[in-house]
Amino acid sequence: MEFVPEREGIVKDEKTGELYLPATRRPDGTWRKPRKVKDGYVPQEEVPLYENKGVQWLKNKPTLPPGLNPEEVETLKSTEGQAMSKAAKKNAKRKEKKKQQQQSGSGVAGSGVTEVNLSQTLAATKLSENTQKEDQSSDRAAIEKKIRNLKKKLKQVDDLKAKVDSGELANPEKEQLAKIARRHELVEEIENLELDLED
Repeated sequence: MEFVPEREGIVKDEKTGELYLPATRRPDGTWRKPRKVKDGYVPQEEVPLYENKGVQWLKNKPTLPPGLNPEEVETLKSTEGQAMSKAAKKNAKRKEKKKQQQQSGSGVAGSGVTEVNLSQTLAATKLSENTQKEDQSSDRAAIEKKIRNLKKKLKQVDDLKAKVDSGELANPEKEQLAKIARRHELVEEIENLELDLED
């Protein structure tokens, strides 16, 4: 009985009876040598991937909950369209009406479309006015918060300057001296923000 190779690329040598993979050409033009192969050889690219027990279990895991009969699921699917809730029926009717209106054409519904567009534009302008008011109030709150923070920093600078002037802090660090030097900038920034609030 002669061996029929499982893979097309495997060739049987007539003289010796050995199986081998014939020489093949590489993309760069060089040749690979023919390789001997044992019976039952499976090339590396055809070897199935290893799956641990967890992966195997997940693949074989039933999709239905335990104890549920698959036949009952089929009957439920077939009767699903018949037993709809009231809300689902209303929604289905609304969808059908929308489809019919879209299919009926723009001739009959043309005048209604302009009315809807006018009402939509009025609603949009009201919304934009409301958002502008909200933005202004949120900007005002942000400016007030920044002013409060700058006033805290100014108070810290004044306290630090008083300590240095009184001699309580004999050797101030570079950062402390830089903080005292920035006092003028803080005062200007607070004044600018207060002017923005007045506007």
